Amino acid sequence: MCTTYVAHTIAQRLQDRERDGRSDGTPAPQPLLVRLNPAVEHKTRGNAAVALHTTLDPAEAVSIVGRVVNRLAEADDPNTNPGVVAAPDDAGWSGIDDNDAVLAFARAALWDHLTIADAERVLGVTGYQSESWGNGRGRIGALAAVGAWIGRRRALEADASATTGDREGTGGGFTDWTYECISYRQRERWGTPREVAEESVYRAAEEGYPTVWDTVDRDERELVCVPHTPCPILHGVRGDDPDACETVAGAIESEPVATRETFVTNQGTDAHLHDAEHLDSVADGRAYRVAGTIGSRPETKRGGHVFTTLEDDSGAIECVAFEPTKRFRDRVRALGPGDRITVCGEVSDGTLKLEKFAVRSLRRTERATPTCPDCDRRMESAGREQGYRCRDCGTQAPEKVEREIERDLESGWYEVPPCARRHVAKPLVRGGFDAPTHPER
Repeated sequence: MCTTYVAHTIAQRLQDRERDGRSDGTPAPQPLLVRLNPAVEHKTRGNAAVALHTTLDPAEAVSIVGRVVNRLAEADDPNTNPGVVAAPDDAGWSGIDDNDAVLAFARAALWDHLTIADAERVLGVTGYQSESWGNGRGRIGALAAVGAWIGRRRALEADASATTGDREGTGGGFTDWTYECISYRQRERWGTPREVAEESVYRAAEEGYPTVWDTVDRDERELVCVPHTPCPILHGVRGDDPDACETVAGAIESEPVATRETFVTNQGTDAHLHDAEHLDSVADGRAYRVAGTIGSRPETKRGGHVFTTLEDDSGAIECVAFEPTKRFRDRVRALGPGDRITVCGEVSDGTLKLEKFAVRSLRRTERATPTCPDCDRRMESAGREQGYRCRDCGTQAPEKVEREIERDLESGWYEVPPCARRHVAKPLVRGGFDAPTHPER
């Protein structure tokens, strides 16, 4: 089953129960779709959690959610362990310590690893109501979604009041938000091939770009917004403006859309990245932004994966661009020993899986065997510590010379193409980077 579809169904049930609308006459805030640490072992494919707002009593809300989950969840699958957490309506803006604990929990779910016991401990402190299925692991994501809601609300209030200071600290890591408009299929079509007019997607994507991004991959001729799994989603359109996302979604010609939901989300924000000062501080199961120097010439290995080594004074780490990153591998192959770069990616089994990198400086020369000034042929070694000589002309040179290298890279950021980008990774077209960018489309 699909987390967002279950959440959308729950949102409809909650709104139906509210009968005449919200008590204050305003529409419900948009649901929050949060992508948590993509490196954890126990997760759904995109490690998604969703927060919804309702005016109903928490106990009644949990009861409604429970009925929907019981009906939709694949409960017989041992890897399906849904969870729900209900927080009081003032969570996130009362400033009490309990909410700070939930915000800290959400940050940990984004950057580190948490256990079921961790979630139970925070739930015990807050008194939030919860329900779980299977082993209860889903409560980790549910509680983290509440924490993300708290972070977003605090950051918005800080902006509204023109508060100065560290905005990142105010929102606890949940300060940059984007949108996704998800269109769902009619139930009888689930599991069947999707009917989507490709050219309409390319036209709509072109009209929406760059506000709407990662809708298609032009070079690979892939409809990135259309999933390949047998889930209820027809397509999901992501961008920086909700209206623009909905416009692009509406312009896609396809089979009938059963229903649609627009989520506020941390997708496309790089929210999962830690800033590591040195390579010896990175650890498995987390994602980092870290600088170093290329220590080995990139090598293409079996399967088409490209490997190289990043070094600094504290140590070294292997970096890889996997085959599915397609043309990004050519960017990695163009690197060479001595280049200074900043890399971003998840670390697993001691290897950093590249999502993007920034060229800080390129080695422009290399030590090379000299050429003869008379015949322009390459000299040969004259013997150990005797320099080089031209066997035909007799000319000599005492040592190797510096030779300019032609480089196929420029300074700035390079990224994987849209077809290979993970949900939470930030596309270069969104801007805000510390160097020139070379966006992929």
